[in-house]
Amino acid sequence: MDWKEILRRRIATPNNGPNKKKSEQELKDEEMDLFTKYYSEWKGGRKNTNEFYKTIPRFYYRLPAEDEVLLQKLREESRAVFLQRKSRELLDNEELQNLWFLLDKHQTPPMIGEEAMINYENFLTVGEKAGPKCKQFFTAKVFAKLLHTDSYGRISIMQFFNYVMRKVWLHQTRIGLSLYDVAGQGYLRESDLENYILELIPTLPQLDGLEKSFYSFYVCTAVRKFFFFLDPLRTGKIKIQDILACSFLDDLLELRDEELSKESQETNWFSAPSALRVYGQYLNLDKDHNGMLSKEELSRYGTATMTNVFLDRVFQECLTYDGEMDYKTYLDFVLALENRKEPAALQYIFKLLDIENKGYLNVFSLNYFFRVVSENSMMSSEVEFDCILPDKHSAAAGVNVGMSSLLR
Repeated sequence: MDWKEILRRRIATPNNGPNKKKSEQELKDEEMDLFTKYYSEWKGGRKNTNEFYKTIPRFYYRLPAEDEVLLQKLREESRAVFLQRKSRELLDNEELQNLWFLLDKHQTPPMIGEEAMINYENFLTVGEKAGPKCKQFFTAKVFAKLLHTDSYGRISIMQFFNYVMRKVWLHQTRIGLSLYDVAGQGYLRESDLENYILELIPTLPQLDGLEKSFYSFYVCTAVRKFFFFLDPLRTGKIKIQDILACSFLDDLLELRDEELSKESQETNWFSAPSALRVYGQYLNLDKDHNGMLSKEELSRYGTATMTNVFLDRVFQECLTYDGEMDYKTYLDFVLALENRKEPAALQYIFKLLDIENKGYLNVFSLNYFFRVVSENSMMSSEVEFDCILPDKHSAAAGVNVGMSSLLR
């Protein structure tokens, strides 16, 4: 056949053969079809080989993105309904009072002094009469926990009732904190905890004397203690479980007691006198009244005995703004120096002393700071560090002191 005829026929024939050039979208669709086909075959084969895949429940649910407004609203509403349901499951004041009457009615003689006791049989009887909400407390495990040395095998009614009250309080507090958990992941960010404490202030009689203009500084002072001790890695969030497990919340809610002694208020970081003391010290140090502390201003802290090399390290390691320290950074500094035996405070100070960022202290690091101290106090600069640190913390003879050694 003449080549001219072949070319003429080729041009006249529509381009629908196997060599047709496909568009980019067509290629993507074909690729997706093939992927779906082979994945379905593979997935079906896996199901046939392992029957457990049919029974394992789904354990991961993707969080809605910021632009998925409807899903976010649905998540918020579902969490609110869940927390309300959990709140209704808790004992209210009337039910607690009824529980106390039942326990008192079924006490088992003889009494130990003025303390009423109850045996296991009566314990179960009260559990049946108290209602379904109390069922979780009337178990053999709870009874065994509270059973001590009573020769009749009884437990104290007061101890058991206090146990129930504590459990109810913990659940109430957990629900209350969860309402401020915007992310719904079981932790509170700094802003979440600030909102919680700010709304808690009117319920604390011991803070009635605070002026509203001081609320923001009080909230900042209170929140810093939580984050300094419970967020050592500085992630900006704290687990709600950690908040409940520590004693800080107890100290804060202790301010509900209208008859709290003056001594207790002075030792409570969250009390009004304590917050005013810390903030007053900050204002007194701020000689130029710019709301920030320079190195020279901080040097007057306490008895004004901090050395220049130590202050240099403070301003090198801590967050500053144009070489000056703000109130939050100052609070971390105060918490570290006032609680030097606590792990978080030791970690803070260790970071300052570790001038080479090696993760341990050696003779050079200790001499760097102690040389200035010895010069200021007219002491000999030749100091055996075995006299300063315990044997297990010794930095002499080339033995390095790590953070883990200090925490032992």
